[in-house]
Amino acid sequence: MSGTANGSVTVTIDGSNKSMKLPLIHGTIGHSVADIRKMYGEMGIFTYDPGYGGTAACDSKITYIDGDEGILLHRGYPIEQLAEQSTFLEVAYLLLNGELPNASERKVFVQGVTMHTMLHEQIRAFYNGFRRDAHPMAVMCGVVGALSAFYHDSLDINDEQHRRISAFRLIAKLPTIAAWAYKYSIGQPFMYPRNDLTYPANFLYMFNAVPSEPWQPNPVLVRAMDRILILHADHEQNASTSTVRLAGSTGANPFACIAAGIASLWGPAHGGANEAVLKMLAEIGHVDRIPEFISKVKDKNSSVRLMGFGHRVYKNYDPRAKIMQATCHEVLRELGIVDDPLLDLAVELEKIALHDPYFVERKLYPNVDFYSGIILKAMGFPTSMFTVLFAVARTVGWISQWKEMIEDPSQRIGRPRQIYTGPAKRDYVPLAERS
Repeated sequence: MSGTANGSVTVTIDGSNKSMKLPLIHGTIGHSVADIRKMYGEMGIFTYDPGYGGTAACDSKITYIDGDEGILLHRGYPIEQLAEQSTFLEVAYLLLNGELPNASERKVFVQGVTMHTMLHEQIRAFYNGFRRDAHPMAVMCGVVGALSAFYHDSLDINDEQHRRISAFRLIAKLPTIAAWAYKYSIGQPFMYPRNDLTYPANFLYMFNAVPSEPWQPNPVLVRAMDRILILHADHEQNASTSTVRLAGSTGANPFACIAAGIASLWGPAHGGANEAVLKMLAEIGHVDRIPEFISKVKDKNSSVRLMGFGHRVYKNYDPRAKIMQATCHEVLRELGIVDDPLLDLAVELEKIALHDPYFVERKLYPNVDFYSGIILKAMGFPTSMFTVLFAVARTVGWISQWKEMIEDPSQRIGRPRQIYTGPAKRDYVPLAERS
């Protein structure tokens, strides 16, 4: 534990003489936590926290979120500054190594990622084993998990150089795997990566280009893609990141751990939210129908939900949403989409939600998913690829969190406790005696 201990919390079991002081652990910033690790040994009780909403499973130096104030920091740097001034690969270096790179470090890191963008040629055959209509996230889970069968030279998690090479490979190859999943689904030839292009430009090339026509990167769209990747790079101990850490705590290889993270991200409550926003806007259809929709959202007996608003952590305006909103306007202007009905709906819906006492009191502010779906749709991505793009970006955070966990000397295999509520011990009843 790298936090500082100062103060304590006293826990007493009513009606007994059992009492103990739990040390208070303080991080650099943020809430203090009570260290309960010795509570079972001394008092014979556990804590009960479904969803781990009040439990710190680790200490980390990577990402800090203050949901009440709408703050997101990567290694201390505000997400607003990184999104406006940095690049995705520079943020990747920051997350992995703790500091922004100097010019030579940045050059070496970018080259290290770039030289690993190719996939083993035999991996092409994997795609033929999937149905054409397979969800690209199913393809991602399978192909990423299979990488460990091709790269035996970097599977020793206790070797620092192996961890470094694995990080390069995962960050570099995910865009190739993702783009090929899309190309396979529409029957177009796979486009091999171009190492003369930047990370976001190379992904757009593999996604959009065909062998029969020249392709040139659009600087506005490349910058938008870079920003989208930065905004999704890491988000503290969310469901998929916790999955990666839990899988990694067993000593599993990094490719298996990231595949587990992708599987967790696939859930609609986690990575599929921006797709749900588009579906919601399409169902509303027109700004004139917003009041009717808002009434349904407020109705306790209705199942209608306001997608893209509110967050498990943020109780203020998601700082990523502000950047995504500006990026959305830039992309639509560049593509000549002046009057976009989805954007008009989104803007009006946001305006109403931000001023309606019902939503203000419940702190349901727009989150990053509210605008990202509109941007990706405008750039030509089908909704089935939205979560895939999320996985491409979040791989950087996953591998950084995995690396931090492996290098933590206090790390143990994850083993949550439970409250057992099933039958007490009973004897087996032979079949003939059962009624």
